[in-house]
Amino acid sequence: MQQRAVVGAGAAGWYYVQHLNGNLTKSDLHLGDNKLDKAAPNERGQTPLNILLLGSDARDSEENLRLGGAADTVGGPPIADVQMLLHVSADRSNMTVVSIPRDTRVTIPKCTDPATGREFDMVESDTINHSLQRGGPGCSVATWEELTGIPIDHFMMLDFAGVVSMADAVGGVPVCVDRGVDDPKSHLKLEAGETVIKGEQALQWLRTRHGFGDGSDVGRTKAQHMYLSSMVRELKEGARLTDPGKLNALANAATNALTVDPDLGSVNRLYDLGEDLRDVPSERINMITMPWVPAPQNPDAHVAPKPGAAEELFALVRNDIALDEEYPDDIAEAAADEETDAVRPRDPAEVGVTVRNGTGSVSLPAVTGRASVVVAELAALGYVQSFVDERPISQAETSLTHPTGDQAEADARAVAAALGLPDRALRSSASAETFTLVIGTDWREGNQFPAPPDAAPGEPGERLDSGEALSADDDSACMAVNPLHATD
Repeated sequence: MQQRAVVGAGAAGWYYVQHLNGNLTKSDLHLGDNKLDKAAPNERGQTPLNILLLGSDARDSEENLRLGGAADTVGGPPIADVQMLLHVSADRSNMTVVSIPRDTRVTIPKCTDPATGREFDMVESDTINHSLQRGGPGCSVATWEELTGIPIDHFMMLDFAGVVSMADAVGGVPVCVDRGVDDPKSHLKLEAGETVIKGEQALQWLRTRHGFGDGSDVGRTKAQHMYLSSMVRELKEGARLTDPGKLNALANAATNALTVDPDLGSVNRLYDLGEDLRDVPSERINMITMPWVPAPQNPDAHVAPKPGAAEELFALVRNDIALDEEYPDDIAEAAADEETDAVRPRDPAEVGVTVRNGTGSVSLPAVTGRASVVVAELAALGYVQSFVDERPISQAETSLTHPTGDQAEADARAVAAALGLPDRALRSSASAETFTLVIGTDWREGNQFPAPPDAAPGEPGERLDSGEALSADDDSACMAVNPLHATD
């Protein structure tokens, strides 16, 4: 009898897991032509993890339409209201969450819709939230990789109804405002101080823009960080996870709400991911918004990555450096001890370098002839096989992509040293057959890459000049309310 009960329980458990697996919606991870290779492991063989979180404004159901409004867009392609990158360090000791405001103007690469085969041409400048409309979340992944140079391992996307069901299943999330707020756009109404929000109120919080800060999308990203930090604390404390009924509700809500990439498309994989994330101490989870400047096309509504500061943030993530660690003067020095001297670089005359001009951006015109200037410098240094690739490209940070292998890495380091490129500019790619140098907006003049300004090492958040980085362990933060929408 006992054996039958065990077998019955095992079968029920198996069917329940299959039920949860069936709830998940899956979509291709990357829809562009230039997917980055996975991040390299550290000396212990541990690999960092990069996950893109997307909040969709899809109005493809009565519930989503009721929650999101804008009836004229029902049935149309969604945009990504929320975009956050979760970077989990290789040793799982810390996590960095980087938000990009939805109204940031970026280059959106060519993407192909896997369902219809439709090709969307590259767009030189558009707001990043529109990337989702160009075939699905895989185009948002391609856009983030194009902008940041950070390889994305997975994505997870929620729609309006999913946010509501998740907030209800968790049991509510405490948030705080410094004054009473009434935002007629998002319909958020709160009294001053702390409130536990759930359901539609949680969605209103995450969508509020006009009621927070200066009314821009930057304030909304800060409010999203506060919400996520508070939810992390609630889950880590375990207050919501002791009741089996609530656990089942949370599992059903999560799997019904999520669209994920195929490699993340099972409950077992999501569980493994959750275990990775749970290992990170909340005091080592830091959240930050990409440094930005007003975009010249529409400075009152759109922003652009801040030259220099945005690239520094992306380089920290690529090099697996936490925001709460001291930042070395030169990342190249931190990697100087790597054993790369075993293979000597070839004679420069044997190494060909393709050079592309990526100095244009949404806020700066491209420097005409920039690639030719650098090719001439390479030729003077002995790299006589170098030539210009005239295809248009826009890239914030200069990069030198090279094939994998010890010889290619030795040759690439020699090229970098000849031009004064920092170590963070080097990118290894298994698909690369040649050396490709993209001159970014951080190198708009001169034959040699500009030396970093003299500055004492310090906290990355200070060096980035990017506003406040929020720790998930900080439960004292209160959202500043826009005076135009304050009720007291």
